[in-house]
Amino acid sequence: MFPDIPIPNVHYDLLRTGNVELTTNKILERGFLESPPAAFHTLYPLASTNNQGPFIRTPSNSGSTPASSKSPAPKGPSLVERYGLEARIQTGEQVAEESVGGKAQWEDSPEKREASLKERKAQMILAARQRFLAAQQKQQEATASSSGVSS
Repeated sequence: MFPDIPIPNVHYDLLRTGNVELTTNKILERGFLESPPAAFHTLYPLASTNNQGPFIRTPSNSGSTPASSKSPAPKGPSLVERYGLEARIQTGEQVAEESVGGKAQWEDSPEKREASLKERKAQMILAARQRFLAAQQKQQEATASSSGVSS
Protein backbone atom coordinates (compact mmCIF):
# COMPACT_ATOMS: atom_id res chain seq x y z
CA MET A 1 0.00 0.00 0.00
CA PHE A 2 2.91 2.32 0.70
CA PRO A 3 5.79 1.06 -1.49
CA ASP A 4 8.09 3.94 -0.55
CA ILE A 5 7.95 3.13 3.20
CA PRO A 6 10.39 0.39 4.25
CA ILE A 7 8.72 -2.67 5.77
CA PRO A 8 10.87 -2.61 8.95
CA ASN A 9 9.68 0.95 9.63
CA VAL A 10 6.05 -0.15 9.28
CA HIS A 11 6.65 -3.23 11.44
CA TYR A 12 8.34 -1.16 14.14
CA ASP A 13 5.52 1.39 14.20
CA LEU A 14 2.87 -1.34 14.32
CA LEU A 15 4.67 -2.93 17.25
CA ARG A 16 4.72 0.42 19.04
CA THR A 17 1.14 1.50 18.34
CA GLY A 18 -0.60 -1.84 17.92
CA ASN A 19 -3.00 -0.10 15.57
CA VAL A 20 -3.00 -0.22 11.77
CA GLU A 21 -5.14 2.88 11.54
CA LEU A 22 -2.70 4.99 13.58
CA THR A 23 0.25 3.79 11.52
CA THR A 24 -1.59 4.52 8.28
CA ASN A 25 -2.55 8.01 9.49
CA LYS A 26 1.09 8.73 10.41
CA ILE A 27 2.19 7.77 6.91
CA LEU A 28 -0.53 9.86 5.28
CA GLU A 29 0.04 12.91 7.50
CA ARG A 30 3.85 12.89 7.66
CA GLY A 31 4.75 11.00 4.51
CA PHE A 32 7.26 8.85 6.42
CA LEU A 33 7.71 6.66 9.50
CA GLU A 34 10.57 6.76 11.97
CA SER A 35 13.33 4.27 11.39
CA PRO A 36 13.57 1.55 14.03
CA PRO A 37 16.54 1.54 16.41
CA ALA A 38 19.48 -0.80 15.77
CA ALA A 39 18.29 -3.21 18.47
CA PHE A 40 15.10 -3.77 16.46
CA HIS A 41 17.06 -5.44 13.68
CA THR A 42 18.69 -7.86 16.10
CA LEU A 43 15.28 -8.89 17.45
CA TYR A 44 13.58 -8.98 14.02
CA PRO A 45 16.24 -9.74 11.40
CA LEU A 46 15.30 -9.61 7.74
CA ALA A 47 14.79 -13.20 6.64
CA SER A 48 14.45 -12.67 2.90
CA THR A 49 16.25 -10.72 0.23
CA ASN A 50 13.21 -9.53 -1.71
CA ASN A 51 12.31 -5.85 -1.56
CA GLN A 52 9.12 -6.43 0.42
CA GLY A 53 10.70 -7.95 3.51
CA PRO A 54 9.99 -11.17 5.37
CA PHE A 55 6.40 -10.35 6.25
CA ILE A 56 4.77 -10.45 2.83
CA ARG A 57 4.51 -13.56 0.70
CA THR A 58 5.10 -12.95 -2.96
CA PRO A 59 5.23 -15.35 -5.89
CA SER A 60 9.03 -15.14 -5.80
CA ASN A 61 9.33 -16.52 -2.27
CA SER A 62 6.11 -18.50 -1.83
CA GLY A 63 6.39 -20.77 -4.84
CA SER A 64 7.96 -24.17 -5.00
CA THR A 65 11.48 -24.48 -3.73
CA PRO A 66 14.18 -26.38 -5.57
CA ALA A 67 13.90 -29.25 -3.09
CA SER A 68 10.16 -29.61 -3.62
CA SER A 69 10.44 -29.48 -7.40
CA LYS A 70 12.85 -32.43 -7.44
CA SER A 71 10.73 -34.91 -5.54
CA PRO A 72 7.20 -35.00 -4.17
CA ALA A 73 6.67 -34.66 -0.45
CA PRO A 74 6.63 -37.97 1.39
CA LYS A 75 3.13 -39.14 2.19
CA GLY A 76 2.19 -39.88 5.76
CA PRO A 77 0.18 -42.86 6.90
CA SER A 78 -3.39 -43.12 5.67
CA LEU A 79 -6.31 -42.64 8.04
CA VAL A 80 -6.88 -46.38 8.02
CA GLU A 81 -3.28 -46.97 9.17
CA ARG A 82 -3.31 -44.08 11.62
CA TYR A 83 -6.40 -45.35 13.41
CA GLY A 84 -5.55 -49.06 13.10
CA LEU A 85 -8.58 -50.00 11.01
CA GLU A 86 -6.88 -52.51 8.71
CA ALA A 87 -8.40 -55.50 10.51
CA ARG A 88 -11.90 -54.01 10.29
CA ILE A 89 -11.48 -53.43 6.55
CA GLN A 90 -10.14 -56.95 5.95
CA THR A 91 -13.16 -58.46 7.71
CA GLY A 92 -15.38 -56.44 5.37
CA GLU A 93 -17.15 -54.53 8.13
CA GLN A 94 -19.93 -52.36 6.73
CA VAL A 95 -21.04 -49.20 8.52
CA ALA A 96 -24.62 -48.03 8.18
CA GLU A 97 -24.70 -44.41 6.96
CA GLU A 98 -27.50 -43.43 9.32
CA SER A 99 -25.51 -44.56 12.38
CA VAL A 100 -22.53 -42.33 11.54
CA GLY A 101 -22.16 -38.84 12.95
CA GLY A 102 -25.24 -38.88 15.15
CA LYS A 103 -25.42 -37.41 18.58
CA ALA A 104 -22.99 -39.01 21.01
CA GLN A 105 -24.06 -40.29 24.38
CA TRP A 106 -22.24 -38.71 27.32
CA GLU A 107 -20.18 -41.34 29.11
CA ASP A 108 -19.41 -41.39 32.84
CA SER A 109 -15.63 -41.70 32.80
CA PRO A 110 -13.01 -39.98 30.66
CA GLU A 111 -11.77 -43.36 29.45
CA LYS A 112 -15.24 -44.31 28.18
CA ARG A 113 -15.62 -40.91 26.50
CA GLU A 114 -12.26 -41.35 24.78
CA ALA A 115 -13.17 -44.87 23.62
CA SER A 116 -16.53 -43.59 22.36
CA LEU A 117 -14.82 -40.79 20.44
CA LYS A 118 -12.32 -43.21 18.89
CA GLU A 119 -15.13 -45.53 17.82
CA ARG A 120 -17.09 -42.65 16.26
CA LYS A 121 -13.96 -41.54 14.37
CA ALA A 122 -13.42 -45.10 13.14
CA GLN A 123 -17.03 -45.34 11.97
CA MET A 124 -16.79 -42.02 10.13
CA ILE A 125 -13.55 -43.08 8.43
CA LEU A 126 -15.00 -46.43 7.40
CA ALA A 127 -18.21 -44.80 6.13
CA ALA A 128 -16.23 -42.24 4.12
CA ARG A 129 -14.13 -45.07 2.66
CA GLN A 130 -17.30 -46.96 1.70
CA ARG A 131 -18.73 -43.85 -0.02
CA PHE A 132 -15.46 -43.26 -1.86
CA LEU A 133 -15.24 -46.87 -3.06
CA ALA A 134 -18.89 -46.79 -4.19
CA ALA A 135 -18.34 -43.56 -6.12
CA GLN A 136 -15.16 -44.98 -7.65
CA GLN A 137 -17.02 -48.15 -8.67
CA LYS A 138 -19.84 -46.10 -10.20
CA GLN A 139 -17.32 -44.01 -12.14
CA GLN A 140 -15.57 -47.12 -13.46
CA GLU A 141 -18.89 -48.60 -14.55
CA ALA A 142 -19.84 -45.37 -16.31
CA THR A 143 -16.46 -45.27 -18.06
CA ALA A 144 -16.73 -48.92 -19.07
CA SER A 145 -20.28 -48.51 -20.39
CA SER A 146 -19.43 -45.35 -22.34
CA SER A 147 -16.36 -46.97 -23.91
CA GLY A 148 -18.37 -50.11 -24.70
CA VAL A 149 -21.07 -48.11 -26.50
CA SER A 150 -18.62 -46.23 -28.73
CA SER A 151 -16.87 -49.41 -29.99
